[in-house]
Amino acid sequence: MLYPSVDALKSKIDSKYSLVSLAAKRARQLHENSEGLLVAYRSRKPVGKALEEVAAGVLTKAQQDETTIYEDEV
Repeated sequence: MLYPSVDALKSKIDSKYSLVSLAAKRARQLHENSEGLLVAYRSRKPVGKALEEVAAGVLTKAQQDETTIYEDEV
């Protein structure tokens, strides 16, 4: 069985797209820097470690600032 389960992850992050994006960015950070937010991990790979951080609640999605205007929106 996979750990953490998709159900546990979906309870922390609202959409699969946000989850994949967040985990990919964090996995890159872990691969380059290797400083974890948890004391111990079950996974050896950066993506698994990132998903464990999401499941533990220490890694969350940042709230987007609604007042920001991007170039493609002008």
